[in-house]
Amino acid sequence: MKPYRDPDFLESDDARSLRILSEYLAPLAAFHKQRIQDTIVFFGSARQGEAGPFANYYRDARELARLVTQWSLSVSNGGERFLVCSGGGGGIMEAANRGAADAGGRSIGLNIGLPREQQPNPYISKGLGFEFHYFFMRKLWFAHLAKAVIVFPGGFGTLDELFEILTLSQTGKLDREIYILLYGKSYWQEILNLDALLKHGMISAKDAGLFHFADDPGTAISMLQSALPISCEPGMPCFAQSVRT
Repeated sequence: MKPYRDPDFLESDDARSLRILSEYLAPLAAFHKQRIQDTIVFFGSARQGEAGPFANYYRDARELARLVTQWSLSVSNGGERFLVCSGGGGGIMEAANRGAADAGGRSIGLNIGLPREQQPNPYISKGLGFEFHYFFMRKLWFAHLAKAVIVFPGGFGTLDELFEILTLSQTGKLDREIYILLYGKSYWQEILNLDALLKHGMISAKDAGLFHFADDPGTAISMLQSALPISCEPGMPCFAQSVRT
């Protein structure tokens, strides 16, 4: 049997590098084929559904994704711009993909298999849903095409994703800025104790300006439209390149 057709080999430790590489190449091929240029990424809790005490966040994420997609459809020319991209699961992720579908546009889902949760939501566009095993490859694809990230309230996973983007921005590891918008100012001001980080000298005052706040979809879409350039660098997809030092 040829090694690339041998499931026992492909699932072995020796073939781990091939599995990692496949999680880069499969989305890359799909984005090229479907002419995806760049994305606006939605992060947020899988636990915030249509019902419950935080249902407003689900509704707002859905509406904001609808507004983003309407904008995307109005500016796309030859390639799709500012596609909504989520983590592919439920809660805020589902709301983002659902809002894009409400506007008649396409959206991306970067799902990851977990032991007790995270099934792909039904609103991800055909051909733009991807299943990851490796968290770090999934996070690469969040950052690689993003022009902006919108972070709704969430727990460990959302914080992990947020701080990955903040660290890339703080350290200048990407050759372009990613606009970071935290949705739900009161939540984030309670969760992120910036005063303590500043007091202890762990961040600079400049670092505290790496993100912005919004509390309603209308304000959020206006901020995105003001901050993001319509023109795009040549190439498809339009990658954020690593800065070599």
